[in-house]
Amino acid sequence: MTLTLKINGETRQVDPAPGTPLLWVLRDELKMTGTKFGCGVAACGACTVHIDGTPERSCQALAEDLDGAEITTIEAIGGSPIGAAVQAAWTELDVVQCGYCQSGQIMSAVALLSEIGRPTDRDIDDHMDGNACRCATYVRIRAAIHRAADILEG
Repeated sequence: MTLTLKINGETRQVDPAPGTPLLWVLRDELKMTGTKFGCGVAACGACTVHIDGTPERSCQALAEDLDGAEITTIEAIGGSPIGAAVQAAWTELDVVQCGYCQSGQIMSAVALLSEIGRPTDRDIDDHMDGNACRCATYVRIRAAIHRAADILEG
């Protein structure tokens, strides 16, 4: 079954097997490897992408259910003002340790700042819950989200 997806602003035709998660369409069929496989059960957040503007775990989002959807991945997130601010803050505060979870962390942080321009620590903890970092950089992630909010305010 051929599907039409708008990925990072570009219309793409894909033909996944029934039951194929979006993650594998992105990584295997489209060779977009910024979105990571972490757990496969939507528990770690490494595979987070935005589907129609909402952060979703691509390991559990079936491609066949997404015909016509607009998908944003880590490859394009820096093209938005919020995404650019988050990436700048991540770099400035040296958030990344191993880096494996960071694309999912950044995608979730962008969604948070799109919803709440000046989040509290509680807002951050609530919105980032479910994004696991094996290196435990949570304090730096929280600081970077606050810094991105500062950057956005100018």
